[in-house]
Amino acid sequence: MEKIRLQKYLADNGIASRRKCEEYILDGLVKVNGKVVFELGTKIDSSKDVVSFKDKEIKNSKEEKIYILINKPIGYVTTVKDQFRKRYST
Repeated sequence: MEKIRLQKYLADNGIASRRKCEEYILDGLVKVNGKVVFELGTKIDSSKDVVSFKDKEIKNSKEEKIYILINKPIGYVTTVKDQFRKRYST
């Protein structure tokens, strides 16, 4: 499998943004295979390496995404609240 940067792996798994993950790495909160990593740009193999953040193992949550396209007919409003309270007709 392809190696990716540690901060990207953390960000992809919902820990924080990539920039914030860089701070976590520099603060010594991230371990790879049981060893604390302080170097930015460290590359890991997500299928082999065990990554933990604050001593909790990070599971790879990258999964295939499904996108659904829906066609909205004329005259319909897509909103939680219609602030203008308009009446729409076709």
